[in-house]
This record gives sequence, structure tokens and C-alpha cells, in this order.
Amino acid sequence: QGIIRQESEVVSTITAICALAIALITSALLPVDIFLVSFMKYPNGTYKEWAANNETRGQIEDTVLYGYYTLYSIILFCVFLWIPFVYFYYEERDDDNVNKCSQVKNALKYTIGFAIVCVVLLLIGAFVPLEPPPSQNSTQWEKVQYLFEELGSSHGLPALSFSISSLTLIGMLAVITYTAYGMSVLPLNLIKGTRSVVYERLENTEDIDDVEHQIEKLKSKCNDGRPLSSRDRHNLQELESKLQVLQRRGRHLEIAERNCCTKVGSALRPIKILLGIFFILVALLFTVALFISNLDKALHSAGISSGFIVFGTNLTNPLNELLLALQPVFPLDYILITVITMYFVVTSMAGIRNMGIWFFWIRLYKIRPKRTRPQALLFLCMILLLIVLHTSYMIYSLAPQYVMYGSQKYLVNKTCIGNSWNFVSLMFLCFSLSPPDQCIVTRSYLFLHKFWFFSTIYYFGNWAFIGAFLIGLAVSCCRGKKSVIEGEVEADDSDLSDDEYVH
Repeated sequence: QGIIRQESEVVSTITAICALAIALITSALLPVDIFLVSFMKYPNGTYKEWAANNETRGQIEDTVLYGYYTLYSIILFCVFLWIPFVYFYYEERDDDNVNKCSQVKNALKYTIGFAIVCVVLLLIGAFVPLEPPPSQNSTQWEKVQYLFEELGSSHGLPALSFSISSLTLIGMLAVITYTAYGMSVLPLNLIKGTRSVVYERLENTEDIDDVEHQIEKLKSKCNDGRPLSSRDRHNLQELESKLQVLQRRGRHLEIAERNCCTKVGSALRPIKILLGIFFILVALLFTVALFISNLDKALHSAGISSGFIVFGTNLTNPLNELLLALQPVFPLDYILITVITMYFVVTSMAGIRNMGIWFFWIRLYKIRPKRTRPQALLFLCMILLLIVLHTSYMIYSLAPQYVMYGSQKYLVNKTCIGNSWNFVSLMFLCFSLSPPDQCIVTRSYLFLHKFWFFSTIYYFGNWAFIGAFLIGLAVSCCRGKKSVIEGEVEADDSDLSDDEYVH
């Protein structure tokens, strides 16, 4: 059993690392995409000599597009085939009576269901026309032929975009649930710190003595040979279960007190406080930037039927301005995008660590150091993959103009009539209504906004994210310091799992 468990943990860990690495590489393609469209033009708004040809620009855009095709296809493979197969294979392996052939067969059977969902999403995206046929009097065959022609002309972009947007929608729910809470609980836990392990051991010892005294008092009722009443038996069982939890808690506290990490953590307390203050300031910056972006859409967008698209930036967004200022120096905005992505990953992991993995009101798994089940690790990997996938849209929400056009500018010739005819060239930052031949849209934006109704859902999801963050911040402020062994010992833990941890 130990060898089987170790093997499943290794395979699950490798699967999680590879899938998450693919998601992070995909998110890293965003600043490269933005850099390329910005690098084609001079600061004065004119195209560079090598980019003046439409054919050259098209080749560069196609290269980036094929990069997205490749990485997004691998993500679909991970989400709908690889991770489900590994999960169900080891779910079946928990049963000792099932041989390896049956495990593979059952895992494939469940994985086929996920594959069917993937095919359905691709077909919906491929054959739902974004524009009506040119003639309403067309025959059925002409309409079908039109759909295939549209699919061929777009190189399958709508199909892949619809599938990825559907996954991003699930990622949005994970961001609202876990990331919003993690953004508040992580910094406040760093600032408040943990309770004293010595005080916790003393308090736990007093609780053990108190429970043992209550158990002896109940058992003394049957010293004369009379059986206990059903109520007393129930109370006795509850007290004995509570005693077991307290004893396990005492063992964990004893290990924590001897652990050098606990002593190092106490020594690094000032650094933790500074990190906590930094994280809460970053969280507030993101929330303010997201609020300004959503408010701009609410006040100045083209409406719900357009996906709340905004024509230009009407309200000053601090993060958008910062990224536009850093973009001309390529590594700086790349570093900032990487920091934002990793910040979302770290805060999401903090949220999952504190909440566990839930399906509505049912908690499926707990995430704990050295004791996380392989299936829980795969669930964690899936959630983080979807969150990283949604990060691209979050960055667009935080800095819309930066994601669409980077630092591109374009020229507009104006005629001034005075004493003589004067032609004046005015320079503007590119925005949604800019001439398409003067401003190149990033390939990432095309993937994110191919279907307007996804953008509409994301808009309302951003409001839900802001609300969830504020609620999580209020809850985290009201809670006291957490235990030094927070989440390690709970009533539904088995003695076997405790022994595995101790050894």
C-alpha cells in the first residue's frame, strides 16, 4: 500500500507541475504579444520599415496566433483528457479488488465523458455563426456550406476561443471563490501571526484534563451495575471522540514546538509583517483598478449586447497607466505581468489552503502539508490551471488599453484654414474606434472577446469578485490569530492519517 501511495503521489505531482507550467507559459505569451504589436511602430505613430508591409505584419501575427493555438490545445488536452484520466485511474486504484486492466478501462470510460464535452464545446464554437448568412433566402445546403467556409476562413479560431472561454468562465468562479478570499486572508494572517505554541499546549492539556474528568464522571454512573441511558452513552461517545482529537492535537503541538521552522518563523516575524502590508496594498490596488475599469464600462460602454466594450479610456486607471509607462522597456512590463500572475497563484493557493476544495456545500478534500491525497492534488492543479487561464482576462480588466494595443499610437491628418492651407498631424493612443490599418489588435484580445456574451458575464463576475474580496476582508479582520497547527488536526481525521504524518 505504501509503494502504491508513493507512486500515485509522484504521478499526481508530475501531472500537476506539467499542467500548471503549460498554463503559466500561456499567460507569459500575453506580454510577448503586446510587445510585438507595439514594437512594429515608432513612438511617433508611424510603422517601422520592416513592418510597413501588411504581409510582414500578418506573418508575425500568425506566428503569435499559432503559439496560442498550440498552448491552448495542450490546455484542452490537460483539462479534458490527461488530468481526468490520472484522477479516475487512482480513484479506482483505491479499491484493492480491482486489477490494473480494469482501472485503465474504468478511467478511460469516465475520461470519454470529458472528451465528449470538449468536442461539443468545439463544435458549438465552430458552427455558431458570429454573423448572419449574406442571403436570408439561401437553401439549407448553402447555409451549411457557409458555416464550413466561415470555419475555414477563421482557421478554427472561434471553436478554440469558445472552448477556452468556457474554461475561463469556470476559472472566474474559482477566482471569485478562492482568489478573492486568499487576497484578504493571506496578508492578514501574515500581519497577525499565529498563537503561541507554548500557550496552545497548556490550553490543550487543560482541555484534555477537563474531558477526562467528564468521562470518568459518566462512567461512575454505571459502577453499581446499572447500564447508562442512551443519552449518557451518546455523550460518552462524543467525549471519547473529542479526547482523541485533543490527544492528536497535543502530539502535533509537541512536534511543532520542537520544529526548527516554528522558531525561524518567530525570528522572521518583522519580515512577515512587512510582506503582509505589501500584499494588502497590492490587493487594494488591484481592487481599485478593477472597480475603476468596471465603472468606466458601466458609464461609457456600448452596452450589454456588445460585451460592455469601451471606446477609449475615460477614467484614469492606475495599473493601466503603469503598464503603458513600463511597456516601451520590454522586460519591465513582462516582469510586472509575471508578478501579477504569480500573485494570483499564491493568493489562490492561500484561499484553497484555508477553505479546502468544495463542491457547493460539500467539502471534497482538504489541502494540508504532507497529507494531501493525490486526487486532491489533481483537483488543486485543475483549479489553479483554470485560475491562471482567467488571469489573462483579469489583466485585461485591470489594464484594458494595454492588453488591446500596448503603447501603439496613430496619426490623424488635420487641415487648418488660416492665412494659408496647413496640414497638421495629430497623434493619438490607439483605442477601439481607431483605424484598423493603423492599430493592430493583440491576438490575445481576439481570443478573449470573440463572443460578446462571455465578456458580459466576465463584467458581472468582476463585480462579484470585488464583493467577495470585501466580504473576505471583513471576515479575516474579525477572526483572531490562527493556530500554529491550523488545519492539521480535525475531528474527521483518522488515527492512520495521523500516524502517517508523525512518521
